[in-house]
Amino acid sequence: MSFNISGRRSPCEDRPAAADESAASWCIGLRRPRRCPMPRRRQAPSVDPDGSPPTRSVHRSAYPRVRWPRAVPSAVHTVAEPQAVSRLQAVLTLIGQQKEKWALPADARVVVSYEAGQDAFWIFRALQACGIECHVVDPASIPVERHKRRAKTDRLDAIKLVISLSAWLRGERDRMRVIRVPSAQDEASRHLMRDRGQLQKEVLQHRDRMRKLLVTLGCWDEVDSRKFAGRLARGELRCHDGAPLPAELHERLLRECARLTLVEQQLVTLEKTREASLPEPARERIDRLTRLSGIGPVGGSRLALELFWRQFSNRRQVGACVGLAPQPFDSGESRVDQGISKQGNRRVRALLA
Repeated sequence: MSFNISGRRSPCEDRPAAADESAASWCIGLRRPRRCPMPRRRQAPSVDPDGSPPTRSVHRSAYPRVRWPRAVPSAVHTVAEPQAVSRLQAVLTLIGQQKEKWALPADARVVVSYEAGQDAFWIFRALQACGIECHVVDPASIPVERHKRRAKTDRLDAIKLVISLSAWLRGERDRMRVIRVPSAQDEASRHLMRDRGQLQKEVLQHRDRMRKLLVTLGCWDEVDSRKFAGRLARGELRCHDGAPLPAELHERLLRECARLTLVEQQLVTLEKTREASLPEPARERIDRLTRLSGIGPVGGSRLALELFWRQFSNRRQVGACVGLAPQPFDSGESRVDQGISKQGNRRVRALLA
């Protein structure tokens, strides 16, 4: 977890600092430069230049279940509690300690950001419930050095994220991209269509696996037929020379058929209950989309749940959200069309493309 206190200027800002001095001023365990002592009296300003309360910015790197590096301008801490609740409480405790350290008022503005990853959006909602402003950042939008070999550590990543967050709060929106967080209901509704796609994929995998196992013995029976499971159970499948299948392979195919039957039953059940499980706003969006020619119930459901839970101002935003925006390369005499960006929601992009 990384933190940045922007309500106070450091004496180091009045002059350029060397690389080692910059690192020492950010990281715990390193001695501060003697030419840049910290002031003894910690008096926080009453308001920021824009008239708002003193700002305290926080950033966390996305490291699910292992550790959370967190940085303040003078230190980098690590949270390694085994449970999510204890980790969140440790972060809130550190926020309180930093407020006391810098003599900030209790109502000082706290801004938190973390990289989007496996943690998804539960951290965002938990911090928002505690009255803390939070932003989820696209990790690929953080600028990094383009050297072939560059230093890559948790400490350096946390510091880079804090710097980017501070610049973003100052109005430099090109320093990083903030992700729009869906509501808890919109996020939960996505699982209906995503689970449907996963079940369809598993059906194809089971059938393809059985087909390839039979081909190894010269048996070219069609596994997609409804009669395949019955013929397999009765032992009617034969090898290329008319011999019965080996017992081990026969048992494996029976287990594959049992798993295939279970997946097909789950898919049928999901199809029957999918529409009734959707909330009313989602069903209204699906009805409006299906009125367009070329969009059926399945495509309309995927578009409504994956894409149109948020509002778009123009078609450019829609194309950028699903990764269909062009990416030109125009430098000097080189002019190349690199194709689409392929950023954003890959499920919607596969549907539209």
